[in-house]
Amino acid sequence: MSEQVHNRLAMVRAERKVSRQSLAEAVGVHYQTIGYIERGQYNPSLDLALKISKFFDLPVEALFSLEPFRPLTDEVYGRNQP
Repeated sequence: MSEQVHNRLAMVRAERKVSRQSLAEAVGVHYQTIGYIERGQYNPSLDLALKISKFFDLPVEALFSLEPFRPLTDEVYGRNQP
């Protein structure tokens, strides 16, 4: 069984004002696939994760992780440092 891939896709998509449809068209998938990824119901292939990262011009690890992401407020304000 594969491990869940955590992501910040919905947050980045909203920040950049990119619709699911336009992202899906840019990376060659159905718009519902983007929703499934955002909800953690589908792990993207490496190829798809790299395409999405390239679309946003971000490193893949900024969008996807095997570990849950820390809340952004913790990262920005330095709370709950490990």
